[in-house]
Formats: sequence, C-alpha cells, structure tokens
Amino acid sequence: MIQDLYKVERKAKEEKLSPDKVKELRLKESLPVINDMGKWIFEEIKNTLPKSQIGKAMAYTYARWDALSAYMHDGNLQIDNNLVENAIRPIALGRKNWLFAGSHEAAGRAAMIYSFFAICKKHEVNPFKWLRHTLINIESINHKDIKDLYPQNFKKSTDM
Repeated sequence: MIQDLYKVERKAKEEKLSPDKVKELRLKESLPVINDMGKWIFEEIKNTLPKSQIGKAMAYTYARWDALSAYMHDGNLQIDNNLVENAIRPIALGRKNWLFAGSHEAAGRAAMIYSFFAICKKHEVNPFKWLRHTLINIESINHKDIKDLYPQNFKKSTDM
C-alpha cells in the first residue's frame, strides 16, 4: 500500500503537476489506498500484541492518522520528510566533531562557516568561488551593501 502511495507521488513529479493538480491526483488515486490502509490497521491492531514492534507501530500510526494523511489535501506538502532529513544529516553527523573545536569562540566561527557553506549548497553556489569573491571584496564594500556578499546574492552579482 505504501508503494502505491509513492507511485502516485512519482507520477505527480514526473508529470510536473501544479500543487492543485497534485492534490487532485492524490485525492483520486491515494485516498482509496489511504482508506484501505486505515481500515486494515484498525482491524489488525486488535490482533497484535500492544508491546510488540508492529503493535507499537500500528498504535503510533493509528493515533496520528489525521496528521499522517494531511498531505493529501495540500499539493505543496510532501508525503514524507526525507528532504528535511537529508538537509540536517550533516549537522547530526558533525555534532560530535564540533565538541572538539578547541574553544567556544572557535566553535562559533566553525558554525558560521558551516552556515555559509550550507547556504552556498542550497543556492547552488560554488563555495570556493564565493569565498574568494567575498575575501577580495569585503574590505572595499560599504557596510550598507554587505548583503551583496551573501552566498544567495553571489550568483546574481556574477551573472551580470
């Protein structure tokens, strides 16, 4: 059933549907699957041990059913949180390493650099080119125009 839900999502992505069309597709194709899954969980939860792994998973799902199926009513929402998980994974992996920054000030500076590089990645900016451009221009820029050196504005200033 879950694979069927993801097939609908793939179809929407491949067809590059607008959010309204995604909602329409989901209500047409995913809603029957969601309803069947809900009925199945409701019946099966009675036959599972509450403290077993599947029992806990079913109870969790059943208790959050409205929230789990809310994505169908808004074409802008994703079926899962994979995009967020992938975006924060480097932070989670690096957390232990940041304990050994040397000092509180060094950790703050490292966090700032990581933030700038994350912004570069988000805006598809080459971090080396951005940093080089920034270091060359930071001394001569007016403090009112400092935002021009932000990574998200780098592409705009170099495209001209």
